[in-house]
Amino acid sequence: MTLARWVVLFAMPLLAVADDQPCAQCHRDIVTRYRTAAMSQALVPAAAAEILKRNTDLTFREPGYESHIRREGDRVVLTVAGGGETLTANLLWAFGRGQAGQTYVFERDGTWYESRISYFNALHALDLTMGAPREKPKSIEYAAGHRMSPRDAMECFGCHATGAAAGGQLHLDTISPGVGCESCHGSAARHVAAIRAGDAAGARLPKLDAASTEEISELCGRCHRTWSQIASNGPRGVLNVRFQPYRLTNSRCYSVTDARIRCTACHDPHGPLETSVASYDSRCTACHSAKEAIKICKVGTQGCVTCHMPKVELPGAHARFTDHQIRIARASDPYPN
Repeated sequence: MTLARWVVLFAMPLLAVADDQPCAQCHRDIVTRYRTAAMSQALVPAAAAEILKRNTDLTFREPGYESHIRREGDRVVLTVAGGGETLTANLLWAFGRGQAGQTYVFERDGTWYESRISYFNALHALDLTMGAPREKPKSIEYAAGHRMSPRDAMECFGCHATGAAAGGQLHLDTISPGVGCESCHGSAARHVAAIRAGDAAGARLPKLDAASTEEISELCGRCHRTWSQIASNGPRGVLNVRFQPYRLTNSRCYSVTDARIRCTACHDPHGPLETSVASYDSRCTACHSAKEAIKICKVGTQGCVTCHMPKVELPGAHARFTDHQIRIARASDPYPN
């Protein structure tokens, strides 16, 4: 580390909340690139959500109720009307960047609610939040949203933000929206404090590039769900296609020690998701040589993931998700659970 960087670190205040600013002092390029990644934008204040800036008046109708999401100055307001009643709530948080969909959260009488309606990019409109019951709501409260238990709220904020969950409790006073550096790398404040104290051992952070395939799966699975979580509790069938560590572990070629099959072998954790199919061919040939692939595969020599990691339509999501269970996938085959 250069002297200039040491001086900057010593001049910085210790932050009481999770923040990537301390990390940016020494790792500016990585932090700048990471801020373009979907994970860094997994949670934003509703008023700052780009989708709600572009769509200032959204309407959703279902039997018995009509819902509106409107921007009113610096607020985003949900209004639900039906049965002679009206419920109004300020939307406080937007979950998800909106590549597939974006769901909203509001607070009422000290309790958090997940909005019954979400914005879906494929529709450019509102529809029922995935998992919301499709039958007519039994009350205006149900038409507005799902009442979240304390555990629900802690898990949702805990995965979509940094510093929101500690000791089994939700702590929004220390929240930093989005998945920040500390979510994977540990406390920046402790790291900086140790550097200031000249404690090289105390300043060490987990060396994730040396982690095993299984360790990376467990780390990513803290939010994307681990194999054991889904194996024990479900969901079963196509609904588990979103839980990539579970699906990947079910692959015949998965190995807990082979770094070529871990999550970060294909995905840059510090950058935006690569969507070019061709770019993944080199990852495939890291295990299967190009010559071997040509000999074995009778269908093609490129775009391997289009056949061996097919996209699956997820009911209610208005989006197709890549199935990470690597296999020979035939169109007539049922979804392998």
